[in-house]
Amino acid sequence: MNIEIVTIGDELLLGFTIDTNAAHLARELAALGVRIVRRATCGDDADSIATAVREALERTGAVITTGGLGPTADDMTKPAIASIFGRGMVLDAAILQSLEERWLKRFGHELPASNRQQAMVPEACTILPNRHGSAPGIWLEDAQQRWVAMLPGVPREMRGMLADTVIPHLRDRLPAGGPVIRARTLRTANIAESALADKLGKLARGVNGLSLAYLPGNDGVDLRLTSYTQPARETEATLTGAAQLVREKVGRFIYGEGDDDLAALMLTECATRGLTLAVAESCTGGMLGMRLTAVPGSSRVVQGGTIAYANAVKVRELGVAQGDLDEHGAVSEPVARAMATGARLRFGTNIGIGITGIAGPDGGTPEKPVGTVWVAIDLDGEVRAVRAILPGDRSEIRYRAAQLALDRLRRAFERDQDPVGWTARG
Repeated sequence: MNIEIVTIGDELLLGFTIDTNAAHLARELAALGVRIVRRATCGDDADSIATAVREALERTGAVITTGGLGPTADDMTKPAIASIFGRGMVLDAAILQSLEERWLKRFGHELPASNRQQAMVPEACTILPNRHGSAPGIWLEDAQQRWVAMLPGVPREMRGMLADTVIPHLRDRLPAGGPVIRARTLRTANIAESALADKLGKLARGVNGLSLAYLPGNDGVDLRLTSYTQPARETEATLTGAAQLVREKVGRFIYGEGDDDLAALMLTECATRGLTLAVAESCTGGMLGMRLTAVPGSSRVVQGGTIAYANAVKVRELGVAQGDLDEHGAVSEPVARAMATGARLRFGTNIGIGITGIAGPDGGTPEKPVGTVWVAIDLDGEVRAVRAILPGDRSEIRYRAAQLALDRLRRAFERDQDPVGWTARG
């Protein structure tokens, strides 16, 4: 089944509100085996709404809208869509009574006249109950089985009504054992999209009949494998086989699947090994520590950290040699190494991580442009350091530097599963 989504609201067109409804609809319907083939957004204007929905009906015959069901003058969705079906608007006594009772209970006085609009519905429609708010949804269908499901724009209400009413309607219309849409996401770090495509070779265009999408972000590039044509009983095996083929090509860059968070994965790995950790941060300003301590249970591993922004703090708190600062500068391998070791010794941990760099927008030079970062990891005296030039604005560079540090720790663990001297201290 193919469906189109039309989200309605001036606030969406003006960018004042992020359209989370369409994304949620797409995810939930894909899990059902329904494919979203087009999304459109229009303002709170009856003609615009009618045009967008009419065109969508002509293409697919199945449309879900969000927004424009409230009590104010700019809530035009119901009459605009009713006009497409040649239906008038009528007062639904049951909805009106429910609104009056709800209003009296909540506010202690009668329903305002403007709210009566929410009880006006298209002729010969099906009411979709809304136990999450005041605006009921509408299911409108014609003799050719073309239909529109109208849902509120408030995300909490829309999500609840989708699960309560729309998905059951759709499930009844889908053939048993038909194709479903399923996806598997492999998460990579510290490799560019183009480099992944080069390493994947022929797989870059798709694997075993599945589509392969590249989704770059601050965490790295996600590789999403999607099946559109297979029944559920076959899909998981196909996805698993395709994921294995991808891992054979670029496995060293893959740190997880789905919604895996690299900070959480590294904390789990450290806890499993009985290791503790401390951080010393300059350009990231505590971002690595924040990401680590945001994970529940992180106190078993994370002992503390130092934000050593000024050179004097690097010297005083972490034992960085003034000579290294004078000769190499704050953004250099010797300083990153000294910061990592200083953090480990200061907090008495197995692991110390040091980060120093130039987040911008100023401070870069031809030799050390904005985005230059040094990351060092000290594991019981064994120190490894890496230099990278990270793209993005200031906030992106800082986040990516923290991600780089986490990924270098992962890579160190994976290269040496049982390294001497990395076990917990007795």
